[in-house]
Amino acid sequence: MTVHVGYRYVPGLLTRERVLDTIELTAAAMARLRGRKARLTVCGLNPHAGEHGLFGDGEEERIIGPAIADALAKGIDAHGPLPPDTAFLPKYRQGTDAFICMYHDQGLIPLKALAFEEAVNVTLGLPIIRTSVDHGTAFDIAWRGVADASSFVKAVELAAKLAS
Repeated sequence: MTVHVGYRYVPGLLTRERVLDTIELTAAAMARLRGRKARLTVCGLNPHAGEHGLFGDGEEERIIGPAIADALAKGIDAHGPLPPDTAFLPKYRQGTDAFICMYHDQGLIPLKALAFEEAVNVTLGLPIIRTSVDHGTAFDIAWRGVADASSFVKAVELAAKLAS
């Protein structure tokens, strides 16, 4: 939902329309990649997905939940909001093609823990295909001959697949 912004700004950037737009973009991209209807899991913003208003400012009830309902009404297979601390357990990963996360590290921590060498950054919703490595520039090891190009290769392969 959001990119490189401080955590304090995330709630103000969440709207029902933005969440729905992200769900729709992800569903379309995943259907294109998988060749079938995508199964999406949407994470809540707050611990325990807000625990019915106990945590946060009701973002799950006011914004995220209604956006999921809008997606379901459009025929998109979206579930949630799931608590972000358990959303990435194997039982949920097995039934999910993509996770919709509310802020940068909510999605990148599990992604990098599970698939650091293969992770690819994709920007959806642009008029062009944009992929890149997902681990940054690695200036700390530049020119030492120790960098792993796996993520770069995966980014090129995914761009080619999206282009076909």
